[in-house]
Amino acid sequence: MSDEDNKSRAVPSGRLSRFGHFGRLAGGVAGGMLAEGARRLAEGQRPRMRDMLLTPGNVGRIADRLSHLRGAAMKLGQMISMDAGDMLPPELAEIMARLRQNAHRMPPQQLQQVLATQWGKDWRTRFTRFDATPVAAASIGQVHRAITRDGRDLAIKVQYPGVRDSIDADVDNVATLLRVSGLLPRHLDIAPLLTVAKEQLREEADYLREGEQMTLFGDFLTDSPDYVVPLLDREFTTQQVLAMGFVEGRPIESLVDASQEVRDAAMRALIALVLRELFDFGTMQTDPNFANYRYQPETGRLILLDFGASRPVPTATSRGYLELLRATIAVERDRVLDAALAAGFVGPGAIAHHRPRIMRMIDVVIGKMAKAGPFDFGDRGFVEVLREQGMDIAADQTAWHIPPADILFVQRKISGTALLAAWLKARVDVRAMIAPYLTARAGAV
Repeated sequence: MSDEDNKSRAVPSGRLSRFGHFGRLAGGVAGGMLAEGARRLAEGQRPRMRDMLLTPGNVGRIADRLSHLRGAAMKLGQMISMDAGDMLPPELAEIMARLRQNAHRMPPQQLQQVLATQWGKDWRTRFTRFDATPVAAASIGQVHRAITRDGRDLAIKVQYPGVRDSIDADVDNVATLLRVSGLLPRHLDIAPLLTVAKEQLREEADYLREGEQMTLFGDFLTDSPDYVVPLLDREFTTQQVLAMGFVEGRPIESLVDASQEVRDAAMRALIALVLRELFDFGTMQTDPNFANYRYQPETGRLILLDFGASRPVPTATSRGYLELLRATIAVERDRVLDAALAAGFVGPGAIAHHRPRIMRMIDVVIGKMAKAGPFDFGDRGFVEVLREQGMDIAADQTAWHIPPADILFVQRKISGTALLAAWLKARVDVRAMIAPYLTARAGAV
């Protein structure tokens, strides 16, 4: 079978079908664990559960099966990858990296069935051109380019069948996978987080809602020359199909070969957007996947895509970040700790047992932010220090703490934006960009 054939795989749409895939995944993983355990025993080793689970063979099985399922199962894997960044164990990081790269598409027959259900059996008569091969494929849907009878050039995102109905089961199954891996402590209550994840994924699977969010961001940025937000095409948009004007652009990652000036300008615009979302709009697109940004070389503008993960930012969350920034810029380390605790970034248990390590991490961040001039995102030396201290704290499972969901979503956007800036080795004067917000809101907190 060719690579092209491998890229076209029908998405399991029924609950029983998807459950069967998870069952086969569990069976394959269990078989791999038994084989690995037997091998280690034969070599005189005492095998650990984690070592038996995260073998190269099982890594491949897990990544392939989640990629095939798409939907919430694949989306969660991508979210964990983007959120955790450098903190994941290497084996789990490999699974998540494969999930970012794998993009199987629906075979033509399944695509035809979905569009016939959404638009009617004669839907092709409404187009002069509809490209059967998608220009992009992701966890929840795939994107096709099309030209309408009256000449509108559209990008049409088609949701994989069964995605919305399978969200709850997929989230629970992925959570179980994390549990049995031993990567989560048994006492940690992740039920509230799973509830929020399910709600968020249901919203992302509602393309009518995403269309409204895309229009909202277009209104937010109507006078901002740095950004392009596609126009919603309401005629062809349904709950499972999102139609918008097609906008030509290059992947944002391609800027890695651009000049320093171009890379800096692009990241300056993205960081400015994050600040406006957090402190001005009160709404944030919380999915920082690189595929959600494209670049127009001829104009220098950024194309913003995928608004399914847009959500309100509560005033309390904005204020928490503002106080944290104020304390950091003021180089008041105890105040930084108090702000981090108040906002929910860190829990009382971690402070009680690991205060010196936490203070070392704060000192590293303050040291970087206190410097005037551009912040060099390509210099990742400080990340190693933060990882070392963070891993020591994470090793103590009694100190584990889940921040409030609103903090997690905002931090996901911030972390993902910083990850892109590091990829592009951008240099941006973040301190100068933050200053107006601290001044303008001097009495807000």
